[in-house]
Amino acid sequence: MRKVLTAFAFSFFTLATFSQNKMRPLDQLINKTDPGWTLVQEWIRNAKNNVEVLPCDTAKAKDALYKTQVTTRSPMGAIIYSTGGLLIDGGWIRVLGSGSRKLNRTLPEWNKGKSFKEFGKQPSFLLVADDAAGGFFAINGGAFGSDAGKVYYLSPDTIEWEPLDLTYSAFLNFCFNGDLADFYKELRWNDWKTEVANLNGNMVYNFFPFLWTKEGKDINKVSRKPIPVEEQFSFTLDMRKQLGLTKNGL
Repeated sequence: MRKVLTAFAFSFFTLATFSQNKMRPLDQLINKTDPGWTLVQEWIRNAKNNVEVLPCDTAKAKDALYKTQVTTRSPMGAIIYSTGGLLIDGGWIRVLGSGSRKLNRTLPEWNKGKSFKEFGKQPSFLLVADDAAGGFFAINGGAFGSDAGKVYYLSPDTIEWEPLDLTYSAFLNFCFNGDLADFYKELRWNDWKTEVANLNGNMVYNFFPFLWTKEGKDINKVSRKPIPVEEQFSFTLDMRKQLGLTKNGL
């Protein structure tokens, strides 16, 4: 298991935000007096890691914000409403927003059928980002235990949901300023930068032999091919099920 990351002192985010019996209208979600995007922009300007802000379509952004039911005062709402998503470190990490050409997935649509069945329902987890190696980041809504609001990482080299002890805001700080080379030291191969630069945000790498096997421990000695991220997520959950690792359907 990766070492637990240090949590930074940013505002906490909990999935209680999503616990809506009745979905709030868009005008109640758009905060014009204290928009979170101003703060997120400041974080991005001061980021040590490369951050690419993807453009968004206004209509799609409004639709995604409404379906997610978070306000633009929150960092998540700000990213959904103001961006098509964020590409971190040359596209290695993809933080979901309202969708764009390079990352044609919205946060709510990506989660529908995975963490909830209908928009406005309380999810047991919420997928918020993924990476080129086929790892997935999710906020705990109860599926992983009592630490609601904290981010977990489904690592392709362990296929375990690993607690990072980070809120969503702290997770963004990790993306912007964290030591990604150290965190991903076992998941990055020679020339990964060149390959990932040409990888669409809806694709991830699938490795064989599998990275969680003895034969797949050296990332530079396994074969890899890009596959749809949807296929990789389903494949990983199926492997967890076959290996008896599944908990609460994950």
